[in-house]
Amino acid sequence: MFAFIVRRIAQAVLVMLVISVIGFAIKSAVGDPVRDLVGIAVSVEERMALREELGLNDPLPVQWVRFVTNAVQGDLGHSYFFKKPALEVILKKAPATIELVLCSSLIIVLFSIPIGIFAAVKPNNFFSRLFMSLSIVGVSIPVFLTAIILIYIFAVELHWLPSYGRGDTVRIWGFWDTGLLTWDGLKHLVLPSISLSSIMLPLFIRLIRAEMKEVLETDYIKFAKAKGLKLSRIYLLHAFKNTLLPVITVGGVQLGTMIAFTVLTETVFQWQGMGFIFLEAVERSDTSLLVAYLVVVGFIFVLVNTVVDVIYGLVNPTVRITGRK
Repeated sequence: MFAFIVRRIAQAVLVMLVISVIGFAIKSAVGDPVRDLVGIAVSVEERMALREELGLNDPLPVQWVRFVTNAVQGDLGHSYFFKKPALEVILKKAPATIELVLCSSLIIVLFSIPIGIFAAVKPNNFFSRLFMSLSIVGVSIPVFLTAIILIYIFAVELHWLPSYGRGDTVRIWGFWDTGLLTWDGLKHLVLPSISLSSIMLPLFIRLIRAEMKEVLETDYIKFAKAKGLKLSRIYLLHAFKNTLLPVITVGGVQLGTMIAFTVLTETVFQWQGMGFIFLEAVERSDTSLLVAYLVVVGFIFVLVNTVVDVIYGLVNPTVRITGRK
């Protein structure tokens, strides 16, 4: 198991190096750091002196090594617009995005598991067919259109829920602004969470249904039924346990994808998270903030997938054996 974990960590480091190359390429190719720092009213001699001081005249490999070294130490550059370290700007907005993703993931888990199991156990049931039809519709509709429809129904027409912003927040642990501890914050979280979960919920329903149906056809499930075990025990304990393996794998990948998809959701709902700040960085050509977002989201994606791989290796030992070949 130790060798398996080491291999996965080594792969994660390799992926982060690739992400660093992409981030460095963006930072080098887009914009001029000297111009962003001093504007256009500075003489050519002063610009050249500043470029030399910043090391921008060094060979690209040297600049990349410096970039990676600074990134490991938490220095991802300075935001030209916010006049703050780029990582500080990103981390300040991270709680909003993390809470949105976690609440959306909770919705996916609470609804996809019972619906997927029910659709697999009773495939010809009216509700099973209805859920499968709705899942196709859910996959087909873009997330921003879902968000607009939800706003129109629940905010504009019914006036039940707010349509934008995070609402009231409280600070915990000295740095985390959360809306989960206020009623107004929870109301503001409902529509964005449902909108974001609409991306993955249909996928997980269909995935659980397909895997569950396959497991229900195996011999050991038929043997369990022949022994007279309760159907609820067979479905939830024996069948669903083996359905979880591919669901865990796909879930880890899709969790990272949801973080990327928050850009659209946060834009529609004016949700002040990392995705919203990313679009602001694009509009203002804040390359340091763009690179910081890329590195942070890439790190989260790699970390989640590494943890999922390790969990998968613990649950299914054959994965560790296969990985050695």
